[in-house]
Amino acid sequence: MNTGPAFLDSRDFGRIARAIRFIDANFRAQPRLAAIAASAHLSEFHFNRLFRRWAGVTPRQYLAYVTARAARAALATTPSVLEAAYCVGLSGPSRLHDLMVTLEAVTPGELKARGRGMQITYGLTDTPFGRALLASTPRGLCHLAFVEQRTEGACVAALAASWPQARLRRDEDAAAALAARVWGSSRGAAAARAAPPLKLAVKGTNFQLKVWQALLELGSAGPTTYGALARAVGSPGAARAVGRAVGANPVAWLIPCHNVLRQDGALGGYHWGEDRKRAMLAWQALPWRSRGRRHERELHAAEALHAAEALHAAEALHAAGALQ
Repeated sequence: MNTGPAFLDSRDFGRIARAIRFIDANFRAQPRLAAIAASAHLSEFHFNRLFRRWAGVTPRQYLAYVTARAARAALATTPSVLEAAYCVGLSGPSRLHDLMVTLEAVTPGELKARGRGMQITYGLTDTPFGRALLASTPRGLCHLAFVEQRTEGACVAALAASWPQARLRRDEDAAAALAARVWGSSRGAAAARAAPPLKLAVKGTNFQLKVWQALLELGSAGPTTYGALARAVGSPGAARAVGRAVGANPVAWLIPCHNVLRQDGALGGYHWGEDRKRAMLAWQALPWRSRGRRHERELHAAEALHAAEALHAAEALHAAGALQ
């Protein structure tokens, strides 16, 4: 079920993810549209249409944006390794979502009851990052996991195992409506911000809840590191424990564990796949999704740079050694 122009099934999202990986790995060479489309196993026409539906811009505009950001970062005053990693389309204040999100822990009594007397409504639906399983209780959204066709049954079984005494009710329409709220709707960003807060009702240890709350608070700042997150929760020497808490996150995207990178700027793995993490970082950093026509004009101007200028920018990147 597709609930919005940027929402994709798993197959189409796989094509987008491969193309994002190809562009990020090869932007210095300024690949042609045919090469980018080939990485997604599509014709130029069909890939251009798919990418524009997902990103709001053409593949060449995205390539120009990545190149311009990288060149500016490399020519700036000695950026850090992490800053250099951000420059390939992963940086800048992110617009993770326009919703206000609040995190609530389940009570000790609810934990002890293991879901007895609780009804969990769940369903499978398309999102901008492929198919996902969303589940909620009357208290709030309790589960958001990305799935592949071969893993759908296992994901539903894992949800049931985490609340073994709860009543599970499948409702695909409810899941689609929830996804539309999470990733935007035709009402626009202003309406989303005016809507009541989206509540998350999750269970975890006190330390996990502390890490997840910090992720919510840091979300609008863009990518961070495990070390920075450890400092944010007052445990500067606990980067590995923070990593385990990040990996246990039950609500993907909204609790933005995909924003956490390694200290050297590497993606650092992701429970739902590094390609999905890379696409999430790229999608949330797209400034043209929310900042109006001025940014569209900037992108068109960047795209109009001739090949020699693009090559010069790529050579500047290499000379600066910002992205080895």
